[in-house]
Amino acid sequence: MVISEKLLKELLLPSVREDGCAGMDSPPLGGIDGRPPSRPRRELSRGSVNHQMISKRDTSPRSSPTGPKDQVGEAAESGGGSGLSEEHLPGYDLRAELESEAVSTALEEDYDTDLELEDMQESYDPTGQSCYKAACQEFGVVPVSYFLRNMHASELTMMHHGLGPQGTKALAVPLVTNTSILKLNLRDNWMEGTGGVAMAEMLRENCYITDIDLSENQLGELGADAVSSALVENAVLVSLRLSANNIGDGVARGLAKALARNQKLQVLDLSFNRFGEAAGELLGSALGENTGLRELDLSWNCIRGKGAIALAMGVGSNIFVRVLDLSSNGLALDGATALGDALKANNSLEELNISNNRIPPEGAIRFSMGLKVNKTIRALNMSRNPIQTAGCYGVLKAVQSNPDSAIESLDFSHISVDQDFEDLYCTVKDMFPVLEVKHGGITGKLKTTKEKAQENCKD
Repeated sequence: MVISEKLLKELLLPSVREDGCAGMDSPPLGGIDGRPPSRPRRELSRGSVNHQMISKRDTSPRSSPTGPKDQVGEAAESGGGSGLSEEHLPGYDLRAELESEAVSTALEEDYDTDLELEDMQESYDPTGQSCYKAACQEFGVVPVSYFLRNMHASELTMMHHGLGPQGTKALAVPLVTNTSILKLNLRDNWMEGTGGVAMAEMLRENCYITDIDLSENQLGELGADAVSSALVENAVLVSLRLSANNIGDGVARGLAKALARNQKLQVLDLSFNRFGEAAGELLGSALGENTGLRELDLSWNCIRGKGAIALAMGVGSNIFVRVLDLSSNGLALDGATALGDALKANNSLEELNISNNRIPPEGAIRFSMGLKVNKTIRALNMSRNPIQTAGCYGVLKAVQSNPDSAIESLDFSHISVDQDFEDLYCTVKDMFPVLEVKHGGITGKLKTTKEKAQENCKD
C-alpha cells in the first residue's frame, strides 16, 4: 500500500497529486462502508479552487434572476456542515451572472427584431407597377390602367390619352427601368415642354426603347431642346418622331449638334413644324456630316432661300439617306436648281418628295439635269407644283436620256399635261416597262363615258 502511494505521487501532476494526496489519509470513498446511509444530491460540488465547494449554475431557461441566490442559500443550509454563504464562495459573482443573463436575453430579443424587419422589407417589383402608382400619387394624377396592363409589351401605343405634363412625368418614372418596351407611341398627349423634359430624362437612362413617337404634343422649344440634348447621349434610339410640336429655328442648333454626333438614329420626322431659312442652313450642314440617317422628313415647314440651298448641298454630301421628304416648303427656283445639282453627286437617295414647293417650269427643267446622271432615284413626287406641261415633259425627257436610271414612279398629280407628253410616255414605257406616271389629265382631250367610268372605279 505504501509503495503504490509513492508510485502514484510520482506519476500524477503536481496539482492533481496535491489534491489526491490530501484525500489519501481519509477513509476509502469507493467502498460501501465509507458511503453514508443517505447521500442526497447536493447543489454544491467539489471544485478545484483552493479545495473549496462552489455551486452548480442552473442553466434552465425558466430560472429567475433571483434563482442563484436562493439556490446558494438552500445549499448553505443543507451543505452537510460546510456553512458557506454566497458571499464566502470564491469565484462566484452574482452581479456578473445577472448581467450575463440580461445581455443574453437582449441579444435574443434583437435577433427576433431583425427577423421581423426582414419580413417587413418590400420585395423587388419587376413589373414597375408599384413605382408607377407611387409616382402618380406624388404628381397628383390618376394611374392609366391601359399602361398598367400593357407595360410588359414590346410595343406600347398610348395615343390620345390626355396625359398632360404631370401624367407624362409620372409615366416617365417606370419607363426609366423598363426593359420590355421597345417601341413607344405617345402621340397627341399634350405633354408640353415639362412633359418633353421628363421624356428626355427618361431617354438618357433607358437603353431599350429604339422607336419613340412624341408627335403632336406641343413640346415647344423647351421640350425639343431637352430631347435634342438627350439624343446626343442616347446610343440605342433608331427612330424619333417630333412632328407637329411647334418647333422653330431656336431648336435647330441643338438638333444639328445631335445629328452631327449621333450616328445611330436612322429615322427622323420633323414635319409640320416652323423650321425656316436658318434651320435649313444648320440642318443642311449637319446632314452632310451624318452617316446614320436613312429617312428624313422635313415636310410642311418654311425652308426656303438660302436654307433650301444649304439643305440641298447637305443632300449632295450625304451618301446614306434613302428617303427624303421636303414637300410643302418653299424650294422654288433656287432650291430646285440646287437639288438637281445634288442629285448628280448623290448615289444613295431612292425616294424624293418635293411636291407643293412653288417650283416653276424652269426650276423643273433645271432639276431634271440631275436625273440625267442619277442612278438611284426610284420614286419622285413633284405633284402640286406649277411646272405645267413643259416641266413634266422636261423631267420625262431626262429620264429617257439616262439608260441607267432606276426610276419606277413619277408623280405629277394635279398637273395637266398635253398629248405630246402622253406620246413621250409611251416611248419611255418601252425602255422602262416598270415605270408608272401619274398626272392631272391630258388637256384638249374629251373623255369618253367609258374612260370616266374607269377613272371612277380607280378612285
